[in-house]
Amino acid sequence: MDRRRFVAALAPAGLLAGRAVPAGAAPRAGAFAWQEATFAQLQAAMEAGRVTSHALVEAYLRRIDAIDRRGPRLRSVIETNPEAPAIAAALDDERRRRGPRGPLHGIPLLVKDNIATGDRMSTSCGSLALDGVRAARDAHVVARLREAGAVILGKNNLSEWANIRSTRSTSGWSARGGLTRHPYALDRNPSGSSAGSAVAVAANLAAAAVGTETDGSIVSPASINGIVGIKPTVGRVSRDGIVPISSTQDTAGPMARTVADAAALLAAMAGRDAGDGATASAPSAGDLGRALDVYRLEGARLGVVRHLFGAHEGVNALAERALATLQAEGAVLVDPVELKNIEAVTGPELEVLLHEMKPGLAAWLAEFAPQAPVRTLADVIAWNVRQRAREMAWFGQELFERAEATAGLDSRAYLDALAACRRIARTEGIDAVLAAHRLDALVAPTGGPAWLSDLVNGDHVGSSFSTPAAVAGYPHVTVPAGFVHGLPVGLSFVGPAFGEAALLGLAHAFEQATRARRAPGFARTVALPQP
Repeated sequence: MDRRRFVAALAPAGLLAGRAVPAGAAPRAGAFAWQEATFAQLQAAMEAGRVTSHALVEAYLRRIDAIDRRGPRLRSVIETNPEAPAIAAALDDERRRRGPRGPLHGIPLLVKDNIATGDRMSTSCGSLALDGVRAARDAHVVARLREAGAVILGKNNLSEWANIRSTRSTSGWSARGGLTRHPYALDRNPSGSSAGSAVAVAANLAAAAVGTETDGSIVSPASINGIVGIKPTVGRVSRDGIVPISSTQDTAGPMARTVADAAALLAAMAGRDAGDGATASAPSAGDLGRALDVYRLEGARLGVVRHLFGAHEGVNALAERALATLQAEGAVLVDPVELKNIEAVTGPELEVLLHEMKPGLAAWLAEFAPQAPVRTLADVIAWNVRQRAREMAWFGQELFERAEATAGLDSRAYLDALAACRRIARTEGIDAVLAAHRLDALVAPTGGPAWLSDLVNGDHVGSSFSTPAAVAGYPHVTVPAGFVHGLPVGLSFVGPAFGEAALLGLAHAFEQATRARRAPGFARTVALPQP
């Protein structure tokens, strides 16, 4: 869970263009040969014999060592996969004998360390309680990625326990992985809880990554680190094997440098799973592959959710430029629209999360980590007390303690909170606004620019557009929109349940019109404006 805290102290800046390299072109010159390379470019290079998957894996591992563990020391990768080179070599052999399986064949990916991998890596959620604990099997989404030919390069650092432990936590920090640093300004916070996934993708430590979200944990770090993030409809991607917070809001999702790569990754991840009943109603993922060719901004009706823009003048100025681009590309803006009473969902949402986490975590530990020294949330709380010097040096576990005190999923408090969430976010919220204005999507800034990391005080409070889609369980796509004092800011597209295809098409059209993404420079801090 991400509490989406943002600072409000920077001045406005405009959209900054950075042209993407055409698919199949040679990589740009520089210290890292595959800087900003897309799936299509990597596939073209492998098909032409210019590189192998094994060589790509070795190149990314060297870059992780140079950038993540030395140099700027981003701490975005909590562990690398010792089996990755051998897996890549086997996929190279398969390519020579039978051809590629698809767009992910041989592509090196990273996954967040709350997603089970049944290999030699830990699945720890950043906690020392699970350090060294290997999952009994792959999560369903990891199995699908392996089946598609992807190489799991390693696991990403995260906000410990996906940021549900404390109200005063610092995003991107875990006891096992330390504090992940922002690649555009090292003293700033990368947001979370998918901090490591976002930073690693932004810094070109892998071709793409997989994050998870309960509320904001994909879209906030994606926006703040200048990449594309997709929070799918709950049920589009199986939640099997993901360390749970909420059975009604959790989902995994792609984090990539382009909409095309994120769409290809989502298509591979998505699919029905007998072990996750929420996937039973999901439509085929086939529409995702056609989305970028079918959907355009021309004639699209977009509702501008101005009351969730926030108070940062730089972000608001950037948003106005983005809206002008949408109009120039043919979109019809309904401006403004309002998600009525959405602020009232905050209390019920937390009540739902705390109730669902307690039984969910126990079930995950029993199935995926039966050998772990903890079996229940109460065990984790006790472990943290015993390991206070390492686990709770900076903040406590008051949310864990509140969750442990909940009565159960048949309690009136839980059932009332769940009903309120669905009514406010869905029936009276997104569903009502889309229908009333005949909208294809809602748009708003994803959030503000990165705040300074502060382990003493924790994250800073600010605005965010993540909660409506998160509580509803609906899809949300964020795309780079530009920079405020060199810090990235994203634009969000939110739509109805299983509306990912349309959102991807709209986001892709905006991305191609603006080309706002640019690679980070690992500056120590934000440069002061020149007088």
